[in-house]
Amino acid sequence: MSTSLRTYETHARTTPVFGRVLVSSRNHHIVVDGPVGNGCPGEALTPPEIFLGAVASCGAELISVIARDEKVPLGGVEVTVTGSVDRSRQPRTDVTLFNSVHVDITLSGTDGAKAAALVEGFKRR
Repeated sequence: MSTSLRTYETHARTTPVFGRVLVSSRNHHIVVDGPVGNGCPGEALTPPEIFLGAVASCGAELISVIARDEKVPLGGVEVTVTGSVDRSRQPRTDVTLFNSVHVDITLSGTDGAKAAALVEGFKRR
């Protein structure tokens, strides 16, 4: 029986290198570094970059799935997500948030109307 509920789990733990964290989901692992400005290595992706990358990869994957399901020819999907944090103008005082996030989606291998419909399908998900 199919269900609409999906549960995901990810773990993060510090490493012996200050400011470096190992993130694990299932049997997959990525290294995440805090930014140099915090005294961290800054060599690996940072938490905000991981967050924005998750949004970008979700968009690319879902648009590909929608194109396949709707039998729309699609050569490729490129998603760029840019986020800005202005600590002097935070919308809330209890957490640090992105002040703005911009998503730019480029599709290849399909015409403008079909590309626009695929992007709209992604937005509705």
